[in-house]
Amino acid sequence: MEAFVRQGSHVLFLDIQDDAARSLIQKCHQPECTPPEYFHCDLTNTSELQSVMPDLLCSFPTIEVLVNNAGNDKRHQLEEVTPDFWDWCMQINLKQQFFMAQAALPGMRRAKRGSIINMSSIGWVIPSTGIPVYVTAKAAIVGMTRALAHEVGADGIRVNCVMPGAIVTEKQRKLWFTEEYKKEIMARQAIKRDIQPEEVAKLILFLASDESLAITNQSFIIDAGWV
Repeated sequence: MEAFVRQGSHVLFLDIQDDAARSLIQKCHQPECTPPEYFHCDLTNTSELQSVMPDLLCSFPTIEVLVNNAGNDKRHQLEEVTPDFWDWCMQINLKQQFFMAQAALPGMRRAKRGSIINMSSIGWVIPSTGIPVYVTAKAAIVGMTRALAHEVGADGIRVNCVMPGAIVTEKQRKLWFTEEYKKEIMARQAIKRDIQPEEVAKLILFLASDESLAITNQSFIIDAGWV
């Protein structure tokens, strides 16, 4: 989001963490830049999403770029998965991406342009263990991306997917980046260094921009050569 704000975009974002959202808005405040606007919405609740989006679209009828970046990689063992956990994991990692795209598409169709960028993961390619439902959802995002690209391409709308590897985000450092995992990452990556969130942001900016007008239906891996 910060990368979009810095280059002059008017950014809207949905989340449920109000305090974190306010802190992020303050962090993004820069002279001559439009501050991002926050809308409280639980994306795992499709009814709530569908009630929030019309209000948002009244003020901003045409969303030119949609980045579906919400997700949760909570660890879980195969034997422990319940139907409720399956539904929650699919809702936060897959289902909301589809319904966010559905809500944004009418304005994009009217404008005859737009870029939808769905965040997946290399987790389903490796494949990762200890997160089987998450991996299933991330694989499905690639299929959804390809289907949507052909559904809306005639309207000048592009749909692509980004598949990051082990990105050193604040959450990953706090929860999962043990010394053992760091050693595994460096052993598997061709480029032996950490991948920063800003590097993923640059790829997303490219896919959002007119520099990628002929690119759709694609999935881009950014993992320093792990896959």
